[in-house]
Amino acid sequence: MRSVLIAAAVGLVISILLTPIAIRAFRRQGMGQEIRDDGPESHLSKKGTPTMGGTVIVGATVLGYVAAHLAFLGESGWGFSATGLLLLFLMVGMGTVGFLDDYLKIRHRRSLGLNKTAKLVGQLVVGVTFAVLALNFPSDGVTPASTVVSYVRDIAPLALGPVAFVILAYLFIAGFSNAVNLTDGLDGLAAGSSAMVLASYIVISFWQFTHHCATELIEGCYTVRDPLDVTLVAAAGMGACLGFLWWNTSPARIFMGDTGSLALGGLLSGLAIVTRTELLLVVLGGLFVAVTLSVIIQVAFFRATRRRVFRMAPLHHHFELAGWTENTVIVRFWLVTGMAVAFGLGLFYADWLSFVGL
Repeated sequence: MRSVLIAAAVGLVISILLTPIAIRAFRRQGMGQEIRDDGPESHLSKKGTPTMGGTVIVGATVLGYVAAHLAFLGESGWGFSATGLLLLFLMVGMGTVGFLDDYLKIRHRRSLGLNKTAKLVGQLVVGVTFAVLALNFPSDGVTPASTVVSYVRDIAPLALGPVAFVILAYLFIAGFSNAVNLTDGLDGLAAGSSAMVLASYIVISFWQFTHHCATELIEGCYTVRDPLDVTLVAAAGMGACLGFLWWNTSPARIFMGDTGSLALGGLLSGLAIVTRTELLLVVLGGLFVAVTLSVIIQVAFFRATRRRVFRMAPLHHHFELAGWTENTVIVRFWLVTGMAVAFGLGLFYADWLSFVGL
């Protein structure tokens, strides 16, 4: 448990201390956010706010994870794991795709960076590499990922072959990274929501660690690889998000940009894959799903009828144009995320109760 606290504390401290340094550095370099011309008029005042703050989130997460290991260096059975390193690879890889997108936006002074094809290719390379590697590195016959579709644990009838799993994993990773990216439209919305979902994965992975089949062969135990190391990654990520949120909350002094949103979306999807809770992430990250669905519905309905369902998509802009203040939208969406996380954890625990007969 001490290692988990260290990972979270280091991620928090590094993020909260380095973010103002990043703000000054990015401002000197003229790395300001470009704002959509067709967005809410209230957002035009945010033009020029430093972006690419996601570099701090990614760096703080990695350093928090490393620090937790260095604190107990030399202890028997303690070391970096394949699962933890793969999660960091996925986060850094998706963050790199986002960084390129942010850089092009700044260089060309427009709100569009990488074109859709280039972004999808980048996500494809990172997502497929993660999925392929996650099916390797067995420990006691258990690999970081499973080819079985999971909910709160693997669903045996939904077993896939390796190729089908890699395809599904890529779609899952790309889908959630883009979902967090779409949600990152208001000050602190994506960072606060991501922190709550990451907190839920601290609970889930630590519960799996304390009820791991490798150490406690009881009814309902969990067959996963490196659950404690997964907890460290989630804790470091949560701390990094909270530290960044100190500076990103309204009025934001820095934005995470695609660097942060794609990295966090990749990390969340990776956590779901290695903890065997893929479908549960749809519940835990219900806000991200709802925001993405609002865009899909808006585009599909407009193409079919030339009319709009929402005043503007993504969903948070609809409520802004309906008269809600930005802070009202943010806080209420945080509340929605909190309820989704509570409900998702309830489903996870209910599954456990079904095994112990309560």
